[in-house]
Amino acid sequence: MNKRALDASLADAPKALFLPITADEVRARGWEWVDVVLVSGDAYVDHPSFGTAVLGRTLEAEGFRVAIIPQPNWRDDLRDFRKFGRPRLFFGVTSGCMDSMVNHYTAARRLRHTDAYTPGGQSGFRPDRAAYVYTRILKQLYPDVPVVVGGIEASMRRFAHYDYWDDVLKPSFLMEAPADLLVYGMGERPIVEIARTLSAGRSVESLWGMPQVAYVSFSCPAEATVLHSFEVCQASKRKQAENFRIIELESNKIESATLVQPHGNRFVVVAPPGEPLTTAELDRSFELPYQRKPHPKYQRRGAIPAFDMIKHSINTHRGCFGGCSFCTISAHQGKQIVSRSEASILREVRQVVQSDDFHGTLTDLGGPSANMYGMQGRDPSRCRRCARYSCIHPTHCANLVSDHRRLIDLCHKVSQVEGVRHLYIGSGIRCDLFTADNAGYEYFRRVVEHHVSGRLKVAPEHTSERVLSLMRKPSFEVFRRTKRDFDSICRRAGLRYQLIPYFISSHPGCTIEDMAELAVEVKAMGYRLEQIQDFTPTPMTLSTEMYYTGYNPATMQPVQVARDSRAKHEQNLLFFYYKPECQEEIRRVLQRTGNERFIPRLLPPKTPFRREKNFRKKA
Repeated sequence: MNKRALDASLADAPKALFLPITADEVRARGWEWVDVVLVSGDAYVDHPSFGTAVLGRTLEAEGFRVAIIPQPNWRDDLRDFRKFGRPRLFFGVTSGCMDSMVNHYTAARRLRHTDAYTPGGQSGFRPDRAAYVYTRILKQLYPDVPVVVGGIEASMRRFAHYDYWDDVLKPSFLMEAPADLLVYGMGERPIVEIARTLSAGRSVESLWGMPQVAYVSFSCPAEATVLHSFEVCQASKRKQAENFRIIELESNKIESATLVQPHGNRFVVVAPPGEPLTTAELDRSFELPYQRKPHPKYQRRGAIPAFDMIKHSINTHRGCFGGCSFCTISAHQGKQIVSRSEASILREVRQVVQSDDFHGTLTDLGGPSANMYGMQGRDPSRCRRCARYSCIHPTHCANLVSDHRRLIDLCHKVSQVEGVRHLYIGSGIRCDLFTADNAGYEYFRRVVEHHVSGRLKVAPEHTSERVLSLMRKPSFEVFRRTKRDFDSICRRAGLRYQLIPYFISSHPGCTIEDMAELAVEVKAMGYRLEQIQDFTPTPMTLSTEMYYTGYNPATMQPVQVARDSRAKHEQNLLFFYYKPECQEEIRRVLQRTGNERFIPRLLPPKTPFRREKNFRKKA
């Protein structure tokens, strides 16, 4: 179909409607066909915080007909996958907003019994490795229709990667799932280019040169950086660590190389990332005609917990330049901060205020980190050449403009919108960004005095300087200073608020001794820890590569790792020194590992056992 005929045939679909998820809804729009069908492991929430909605609305705004198959049944006769028939252009596949394996299993590999992206929080509505399963089914049903896969699950598996749940090195996603193209990172730009190209009658292969995609080829492109093959990495963990060092280095650049990894006689080709979005493009993405609620189909099944958590929050920016070893945010959203305009943010605030269930409280104003809004390089040309994994670790980049004044002004303006009684900051705050000359302390004071509901959460992650260095986190002294400032602000303002720290156990490099020192330190500070996490290896993070290979890819030095379930359990156990039911086991662990010196500082004295005498009453 030529462009003129396509334009003439496209009904001026009412944009106030939800995107269709049933055949009846497609017919109600008067459509005889669908251009793109998006398949997702999440329930359909039409909101800018949910990727399927964003991509669907983005394509709709370009004139394409889009339908969504949310949480299809993969166990029956596959009728969910057939309900829209063959799309004119392609199927788009994602496991959802979370990696399906993280969604399903704890760090101890135990099955979770809830799913925050499903109505009623019910589990069991998506398969393990959902993106793999959906792709295989679609290729089985429609072998000649292109399948484009994306989202966090596929993006982070575009190269050979360690799989924690199978405890094995796996090949690229593209070698196990028959997708025609993989889009990594945030997908608004690529998905539009893909739709336009295929709509013009060109082949999937014609997209191989575009940024931000990966594909499989029988030939290696010229002038590409070739990594160690999957087979070499299977045989040598050191080679896998060397690969990751190159992958991370190139991922941090705006102008990077094409990376190629051989798998047998084929090559997985990963094109360089595209340019960061502009503010205008990000504004446009957030201001598409979302209904800002779950599809009405779910009303009888209960609330969707992930939506309830964010429905009255405002996202100000994308990206993170923190570079934490265990985090995939910068790998997925990019290291460069892309901020929305103040006008766009205020328009969304007014939209939220007008919603029926809004009662005066905005639950968040932030992003991956609350206080990176508006921050960028002083000289953008230096940022284009930069390959640093972080702009603030181990030192602050001299080119970084980290002024908080723009954010302070934004908080003030949002608070002044009619109908907003409370504005809370729920995103994590990077306290290592605070300096005297960037208004960081003024921002912190304002947050504590005006934007805390009673508890403020921060993430020091550990107390050991050696472990923190491996995590690429600042010294624990930053948390001590933050707590002093927090307590001082609360005293002056007459507030009885709490500063709640997050910590991680079993991170590569962490030992029982490190965990015992952490427990002693936080006990002395008066904490009974609640916000804790056992390290879970997920693909494409430095921490996971250390966990699997036993090397730090950044230095190629060996790293001690708690790999077996017992070692991980024992480290996590030390968080609960205050629970009587855990104290005897903690005592045994410390004694067995030669760390008895911590027992008197951490545990109460062991009460000697006394046998009570029985006295018979005299008659």
